[in-house]
Amino acid sequence: MPDMPAPGRVSTRGLDAWLASWRGQIDEALPSFLPAGDGPGLRSMAAPVREAMAYALLAPGKRIRPTLTLAVGEMFRADTRRLLPAACSIEMVHASSLILDDLPCMDDSPLRRGRPSCHVAFGESTAILAAVGLLNHAYAILAGEVDRARIKEVTRERLRSLSARRLAAAIGPDGVIGGQFADLEAGRGGTAGGRVDLPAMEFIHSRKTGSLFIASAEIGARLSGGLEEEVEGLVSYAKNLGLAFQITDDLIDAVGDSSAVGKPVRADAGRATFVTLCGVEGARSLAGDLVRTAITSLAPFGRGAERLRELARHVAVRDR
Repeated sequence: MPDMPAPGRVSTRGLDAWLASWRGQIDEALPSFLPAGDGPGLRSMAAPVREAMAYALLAPGKRIRPTLTLAVGEMFRADTRRLLPAACSIEMVHASSLILDDLPCMDDSPLRRGRPSCHVAFGESTAILAAVGLLNHAYAILAGEVDRARIKEVTRERLRSLSARRLAAAIGPDGVIGGQFADLEAGRGGTAGGRVDLPAMEFIHSRKTGSLFIASAEIGARLSGGLEEEVEGLVSYAKNLGLAFQITDDLIDAVGDSSAVGKPVRADAGRATFVTLCGVEGARSLAGDLVRTAITSLAPFGRGAERLRELARHVAVRDR
């Protein structure tokens, strides 16, 4: 096995440019995957729903989940252009979850990424339909991506099934939906004793945040021809990376500067977070432990996974 850099060493050489390159490719591709409107001279009654879908999907963002899909493909030396549709479908699912998360019946957030939330801009009913529309369209894109792959029919059917099941699991009661419900219950004092402890917090965010990270890595690996043991290693990596990402989000909200972050901070004041449970230094330490565990999961991939290691280190120290 090739030598690897020490797990604690931070290597950011070219990382910003690498992330910006993937983000640029994803941003360029996303509009082409939105559902088309009616032909010339016709105005669809559903046009506002399409507009709301585009508003939510094309809002500026980190694109970390689709980047993970493409980075995994890059590690396997796959044609990452072929992975772009799958990567964009995952970003659609993420955008859909953000629309729902912001609703008055959920987190009641009027802003998202520095702009009015989708329900503020378009109304609650249109926002809900847009969220369902993005979710529905994500599956259509993912199925089309598998159909276009130059693989044997039996493999195509297996990949279609595995990819759809992976995405469904990431979204469902054991994924984003389950995590969101647990988060809402915790906010209402629905946990035992009306108190959220660290295991409960990890349960919430391993599903609400981590499940889409896992789907991003696993779908990228399967569409790139990864073996089962390789997929397992990447699932472990993504699980720990997703939780570390959430912890650093909590840290940014607690101690970040809004002018540097580019969005309001202290929005989680009064809510249970990793920072309120562990303190600032404790949360940083926990994020570091998770990143080191994620990096250890990449050991079988040798130097080919160095960008994924750098991505994990970046998550641990990011400030926006």
